Amino acid sequence: MISKVKNAMSTLVGGMIPHGHHQHHGSGNVHHQNCHQDGLPPRFPYGRPEFLDLTSELLQYSTEHASRPVLTLKRDSRLPWRTGYAETINAGKSMLNEDQASCELLYVKKLSDKKQRNSTLLDDNGDGTGIPLQYWGMFDGHAGSGCAIMASKLLHRLIRDRLEDIAHLLENTSAALPICLAKNGSPYQVAVKKGANATQDPEDPDAISDPSIRFHMEKAVSLESLIMGVIENAFKQMDELIEKEKMSYTISGGCCALAAIHLMGKLYVANAGDSRAIIIRNGEVIPMSNEFTPESERQRLQHLGFLRPELLGNEFTPMEFPRRIQYRELGRKMLFRDHTMNGWAYKTIVEDDLKFPLIYGEGKKARVMATIGVTRGLGDHDLKVYNSNIYIKPFLSCCPEVIVYDMSEYEHGPDDVLVMGTDGLWDVTTDREVADTVSGFLSCCEPTDPVRYTLAAQDLLMRSRGVLKERGWRLPNERLGSGDDITCYVIPLAGPAGPETET
Repeated sequence: MISKVKNAMSTLVGGMIPHGHHQHHGSGNVHHQNCHQDGLPPRFPYGRPEFLDLTSELLQYSTEHASRPVLTLKRDSRLPWRTGYAETINAGKSMLNEDQASCELLYVKKLSDKKQRNSTLLDDNGDGTGIPLQYWGMFDGHAGSGCAIMASKLLHRLIRDRLEDIAHLLENTSAALPICLAKNGSPYQVAVKKGANATQDPEDPDAISDPSIRFHMEKAVSLESLIMGVIENAFKQMDELIEKEKMSYTISGGCCALAAIHLMGKLYVANAGDSRAIIIRNGEVIPMSNEFTPESERQRLQHLGFLRPELLGNEFTPMEFPRRIQYRELGRKMLFRDHTMNGWAYKTIVEDDLKFPLIYGEGKKARVMATIGVTRGLGDHDLKVYNSNIYIKPFLSCCPEVIVYDMSEYEHGPDDVLVMGTDGLWDVTTDREVADTVSGFLSCCEPTDPVRYTLAAQDLLMRSRGVLKERGWRLPNERLGSGDDITCYVIPLAGPAGPETET
């Protein structure tokens, strides 16, 4: 049975022949990407992930909205850990696929003072020595693909570079983390002097001399939390780099960012946006991310609007009401809630409440300032409220939430996986449905099959995309399929085991 499934999918995907190209989908849109009203060149040209190794004809075919081809790895290609990957373009929402992805094996090692990395933007092409770092990233772009492409090229390098700053600490996991580092990165300890003649260190006049007091005041910090902080700061650095390079290049739009980093036996999943990651272990679903939307971050956004009313441009109110208020309702009492409230209460309507709500709508239709439906991500530095000079970026955070999974605590079988997907996957599929689909598919595959995870990702994506019928893309139950760009990874948690995992 499984061989028939393979043959059918191979015919559908591997046998794609470019045909029926529409110029405005392909070269016409590339022209749009490469030209800008200010005449600035793009930071990176449009393309699909490098590991797909698409020919120019297949790249053109990947933009076909009518057929929405499913792209997977070539049969003779391998990603580290036998990672499975699949993607498809949207049903016409944007001319190009605005999702991007990257999968990299890097090495973290302490660089000597004489051998500092010349630039974060350069790959190291190292000698394979150091602490291995496996990285998977996916970036769901909006209002253009420029930001997503740039993040897919550079975020993993920023993470690696920041980890190399603390490589000497990663190599000595048994030692407690020093509270302070000297300029050269080595542990810095203020000398403690005893007795009546004890004096303060001239370099640190605020240091406490009594060792017993210093002991009780120092907070213990784990290596795990230090790595989490490195990842968080790398996201912020990526956002700052995008803003800086926009002075010289066209970098369109913004993007949600979801990254998984395997380092020293632990999996760090960092999410800024509405993409999602789950672990499927023995059929159990373990969420590895939370989505950041106007509804989930309502109180943070309202609090900022309350503290900085000038950011609202005299056009928006930070209050939330069940519906828009009409002028004739002034003086009446209506349900409301602000940044201090989880529940609802009544308040007397005043003229300020007639302004448009900072957060409006429900579910996938909820928007910040009637413009954007996600509240964390990278880019969007130029995003403004339509027909106004009100910037939305102050309300958007580039800081990810990092969730850690200690892989050494469990024995993982060949069907235990991490599934990562952009919102196009999860809009029509629940965590449980994804788990049942992936587990059911993998149970029909041989555990040693080198393409089992790619086929599982392909099957999962096709179920979420649906089949094109007269009334659009439909799922088997006749519900609407996902019309968004869809990208997904299926990553085996057994890790790089077996001869098929060469990189």
